[in-house]
Amino acid sequence: MSASRSETTDPRGPDEPDPDPESESGAGAGAGGGGGAERDEAGSDLLAALLDGMDAALCAFDADGVITHWNREAERILGWSAEEAVGRQGFAGWAARTADADEVRARLMAVMDTPGRQVDEFALLRKDGGRVLIRTQSSGMRGADGKPAGVYSAFSEVHEQIDLERSIALSEALFDDASWGVVLVDVDLRPTVVNGYAARAFGPGRGSLLGRPLGELVVRGVEEVEAALHHVLAEGAPKSPAELWVSVPVADGERRRCWRSGFLRLASPLAEEPVPLGVGWMFQDVTESKLAAQEADRLRFRSSQLYRAGRAAAECEDPLEAATVYLDFALAGFADHALIDLVAGERPDGSAAPVRLVRVAETPSGGGSGQGMPVETGGIPVRYVTGHPALQAMDRNGSVRASAPGASAGSAASAPAPGAVPSPAWATSRQWPPDSVHALCTVLRSRGRSLGVVTFLRGASRATFERPDAVYAEDVTIRVAAALDLFDVLSD
Repeated sequence: MSASRSETTDPRGPDEPDPDPESESGAGAGAGGGGGAERDEAGSDLLAALLDGMDAALCAFDADGVITHWNREAERILGWSAEEAVGRQGFAGWAARTADADEVRARLMAVMDTPGRQVDEFALLRKDGGRVLIRTQSSGMRGADGKPAGVYSAFSEVHEQIDLERSIALSEALFDDASWGVVLVDVDLRPTVVNGYAARAFGPGRGSLLGRPLGELVVRGVEEVEAALHHVLAEGAPKSPAELWVSVPVADGERRRCWRSGFLRLASPLAEEPVPLGVGWMFQDVTESKLAAQEADRLRFRSSQLYRAGRAAAECEDPLEAATVYLDFALAGFADHALIDLVAGERPDGSAAPVRLVRVAETPSGGGSGQGMPVETGGIPVRYVTGHPALQAMDRNGSVRASAPGASAGSAASAPAPGAVPSPAWATSRQWPPDSVHALCTVLRSRGRSLGVVTFLRGASRATFERPDAVYAEDVTIRVAAALDLFDVLSD
């Protein structure tokens, strides 16, 4: 509770003459005086409540350096109550060491004749005898006549002030130069503050992001982001970061990114019970490292599959069975279907006759999923039209990739594009299973000859074949070609 000296509440000051007694005589004056007293008492109670409710410690001095006000926060910091502090001449003998008291008083009272605020740091004494370093902001007060009437000073412990300054500096740094994205969203999941990193990650400028629904900023993956934000608002921050794959719009379509995200629930510190103000969302773009890790895992898995396939094929007595074993191991995580077509008969060197290919094995058999099996065709060539990818591969002695019109051309890190699935007619017209959307044809080469073609096929749920896939397919095809060459030799 605060207290004040009665003489300091008189706006006329102590040197002004008393008013004419006649002006206060009479019943009307008496009634008016009673109402004024009640108003003064109400105003004094309001002032005391305001001072005690302040978060900062506050004390005030009159022109003679006598303490006139002392609020509850000042009592908390120094331990001296308002009854013990109000009416004392400065801090000498109680809240400051004798050697320091004169300097403290002089620096505080000097601001009475100086415009603006003055910041100082003093070492004061607690009631229990301990010392505390405080930082003050002091300003002079003027009376009704414009003359200096005293000083008021707001103060706090220096370490608390430094903590506040650190918090402010941290906030400014996060929303300016941070090396990760920071987005504050309100309870309606609309961005209210976006730093530079996040603005670059989303694409548009910072101003155009504020207040917009997340669905307008994220093309795909917005459901996962909103679910995470709702969880934080309801349950609090998760224990560890989450990796979210999202697609953001760019000038030429969309860009798939992986953001490692952390979330904090923001609550008002002024409410008696925590009231959610929104969510702080911090993220880093880890797409490149994530793709690199995925590629390393993919290479390790494919190398392991080739090793296991070689061990399994070595136990096969039939070379054609060994060839299908290689394809069975290669399909795992790579493709949905695989076909083996061999050249029908011998084509003289330099001959312009079209190549005829005969289907000898396919996996899965009959267009479904399952183990690769030999195919009995009686030597009848497959009805490949001119320009078929398998025939192109034979002509080039290399790999040929093809995709159905309208199929997703994204990388393996991109999710398949939603929308209509390409027509099965594209696949069936090329003598492939109807659910095929992407194709990769590689030539079977052994002893300097092209024995045929292996075709790997993917469905609509997979991404198109890329150059690393072609390298792996060629590695598999070399092993298949060696087995088929042995099959051809034994057949003769």
